[in-house]
Amino acid sequence: MTEPHHQDDKLAKARTIGAFAPFGHRAFALLWTATLISNIGTWMHDVGAGWLMTTLDPSPAVVTLVQAATTLPVFLFGLLAGALADRLDKRRMLIAINSGLFLVVACLAFLVWLGEMTPLLLIVFTLIIGTGAAFMAPAWQAVVPQLVPREALKPAIALNSMGINISRAIGPALAGVLIAGIGLAAPFALNAASFLVIIAALLMWRPEPRPLRQPAGSILSEMAMGLRHVRHNAAMLATLVRALAFFLFASAVWSLL
Repeated sequence: MTEPHHQDDKLAKARTIGAFAPFGHRAFALLWTATLISNIGTWMHDVGAGWLMTTLDPSPAVVTLVQAATTLPVFLFGLLAGALADRLDKRRMLIAINSGLFLVVACLAFLVWLGEMTPLLLIVFTLIIGTGAAFMAPAWQAVVPQLVPREALKPAIALNSMGINISRAIGPALAGVLIAGIGLAAPFALNAASFLVIIAALLMWRPEPRPLRQPAGSILSEMAMGLRHVRHNAAMLATLVRALAFFLFASAVWSLL
């Protein structure tokens, strides 16, 4: 008779968790704040890249390549990134990727400041940055359960979504102010600095050691397992179909904004 009571207690506790309760956990508050700053930098970068391309080559077909180079790596490497995140230490993986992205974005900012950027170079840089973001996303999503207890997981996920929308509102507006007031290199330079913030937060975060999961097979077999799981999970499959139907057309509008 104790098990049902135990389950009831857990459900009652989950219902009493406030929307902002995850901020009571230092690791979550630290990484949420750093991620918000980094995402603001990313949105500034996206606006700066589109604006820069219009000055280098105003052809709509070329300008849309910036958006394509940003999102294509997610399609190409999303499954591989997820399989790697399951195998590797997620904290070290995130530190390594963010360090690499800092160097790439800092180099891009320097070239823009020198006036040496070309359309081809910008697309290559954008593709590299998009690839880094694609490999980083699964690891970020997987660390959330390590930051808060299970009963606070839902509000933590909701707060992460809120942070993305906050950065989506602030980043583009701030990029416009910086470009008009300082120059086109400014949003890229601040984006590079935002990676230092996230790296510092990851270095400060000290999760409890966990044994790495032993691979059940090769990388390719784990990717195939993920596809099979989606195919047999009706809720997840429906979500992906709806997302595809929306983003297939919405991304065309975003690329020309």
